[in-house]
Amino acid sequence: MKKILFVVIILPIISINAQRIGELAPEKPHLKLPNNSWGVNLLFGEGGFGLGTFLRHSFGKRVTGFVDFSFSESKDERETERFDIFGRPLPTPGKVNRVFVLPLTFGLQYRLFYDTITDNLRPYIDFGVGPTLAVTTPAQLEIFSSFKKAHAKLAAGGYVGFGANFGVSTSSLMGLTFRYYLIHFFDKGVESLANKFQKNLGSFYFGITLGIMY
Repeated sequence: MKKILFVVIILPIISINAQRIGELAPEKPHLKLPNNSWGVNLLFGEGGFGLGTFLRHSFGKRVTGFVDFSFSESKDERETERFDIFGRPLPTPGKVNRVFVLPLTFGLQYRLFYDTITDNLRPYIDFGVGPTLAVTTPAQLEIFSSFKKAHAKLAAGGYVGFGANFGVSTSSLMGLTFRYYLIHFFDKGVESLANKFQKNLGSFYFGITLGIMY
């Protein structure tokens, strides 16, 4: 009788413990993120510092459409920077114009690893195309006063890139992005160095994204 009671009492306990050990913790549900976001991109590229703004709208869990606009300087890869003994920049030999690019880009962003990575890390790839305004100003003039003699021309542009957004906030947006821009002119291009025209401008950019979601 004692053996029977022992089996009746112990068997359910063993069964319960076995189930608890073998159970997997339920998956944490994905955050319900707002569909819209707006913010700024701080860009650091081969030509120097740039600044941009963007507007995004999510079409689902993975796909987001966006439009962004940025302003940055572009430099010919043949330019050689020189500095005096105090670290102050000296005129670049042969440089006749500064070149600034203002691309307006429409594109798509695709979120990667949605089902396998938690929401505090949201990697993505993106691409976009659109018109680009290229502005040249005389290099021999001071940078701000040189815009009085600026010349502009239109080109086609676009970029491909990848990046990630971080955090679990549903109101603020923060992330990093890496992009390669390509800009194509339909004429002989822009002249940065004397008598050397660039028909295509290409540059890598690293960016910091700061914004809001709503």
